[in-house]
Amino acid sequence: MKKTGIRPAFVLAAVLAAVLTAISVGGRSVGVEAIAAPDDKYKALDTFSQALGIVENAYVEPVGQKDVIYGAIKGMLQELDPHSTFYTPEQYKSFQVGTKGSFGGLGITISMRDDAMTIIAPIEDTPAYRAGLKSGDIIVMIENEPTAGMTLEDAVSKMRGEPGTSVKITVVRKSEPLPIDFTLERAVIKIKSVKSSMSEDGIGYVRLTQFQEGSASEVSKALTALDKEGAKGIILDLRNNGGGLLVEAINVASIFLPADKSVVYTKDRSGQETHYKTKRISYRDNARPVVVIVNDGSASASEILAGAMQDYGRAVVLGSTTFGKASVQSIIEMKDGSAMKLTTARYYTPKGRSIQGVGIVPDIEVGAGKIEFSENTHVIKERDLTGHLVGENEKNGGAKAAGDVKQKQEEDPVAAAEKALAAVLPPEDDVQYISALQVLKGMMTYGKTGK
Repeated sequence: MKKTGIRPAFVLAAVLAAVLTAISVGGRSVGVEAIAAPDDKYKALDTFSQALGIVENAYVEPVGQKDVIYGAIKGMLQELDPHSTFYTPEQYKSFQVGTKGSFGGLGITISMRDDAMTIIAPIEDTPAYRAGLKSGDIIVMIENEPTAGMTLEDAVSKMRGEPGTSVKITVVRKSEPLPIDFTLERAVIKIKSVKSSMSEDGIGYVRLTQFQEGSASEVSKALTALDKEGAKGIILDLRNNGGGLLVEAINVASIFLPADKSVVYTKDRSGQETHYKTKRISYRDNARPVVVIVNDGSASASEILAGAMQDYGRAVVLGSTTFGKASVQSIIEMKDGSAMKLTTARYYTPKGRSIQGVGIVPDIEVGAGKIEFSENTHVIKERDLTGHLVGENEKNGGAKAAGDVKQKQEEDPVAAAEKALAAVLPPEDDVQYISALQVLKGMMTYGKTGK
């Protein structure tokens, strides 16, 4: 068969030249000699060149050579692990925008779990969060197109779009017998990664939704504000935080841990270790007791922070076992504006624990749920007992009156509305949050700063 156009071997050589010139992995340069291929690899490349030529000449419709090359690279990386992938120039620009804290889309963090496109967590105050998507939901279709075989980047591209436009996704949820359809309106996702408020009894609450540029600075500001309100202990809520920028996780750890302490270290295929340590910063919170809340939606950078706090005994980690992602992806930019996200190392907690596929196991395991109160339940008290000893205040109706006032305050709809609008505290029936409050109160009482 006669071949036309540019020869596949020439295209392949050009692609290899672009890759082999020099790449940056984890901040260090890797030259040609470090990744030169032996003869058996070139034989395999001959097969690739032959396949490329067949596609170029025999496929039912003309295809662009760049599309074929991009597809080949994407397929190669997809075979490695769920987190290695290839970005076209357009996809890479979208990825970069996503780390800035403002982009158009639905507001969910997704990953591959058991070859299924799984929602790690919906991001608060986004269309996905308001629609009721949950951690653990499996996305099986986007706009009626099955996600089987679809890369994460392709899925993200399909779900992002112009604000105000709609997209339909179908999910499978363990608690539901049938798939559930959601039609969501895209919006500009402006993520406020840090929220805070004073809780009760001198306890400050900080919610960190993801690690993006400036998150550590926002945490510092939140803690400074809580200082002024007299916070004696801190609840750091990392639930459904799907991760983000490693540098921000290191910076947040620097707030709570002494300077020059290893927060996490990575180990590449050669066994070389790279340690990431806390920095010397102006604001530091070394003394107050801390409880960190996590769940199965806490992943990657969240697990790094929780693991470090746990290893150094700086905090009690409470909740349910985390997602379990302990691999490091390096972004390798290509000359044409595309990029590879390649898994280049595994990471370990300061004590050398690998949590890949296992997750961070909390010091105190508390499952997600709500406390249910029955309105018909009558609690028997001392004054209800026949012939009980009448107290001095009871003679004057003091105890009864106080109880009536409390009940009236709880049932006051205006007060209830104000409380609902107050701030960012979790609901009062949140089991994990209530447990964190109780644990932190004990730590504050007995002067403990960690486990």
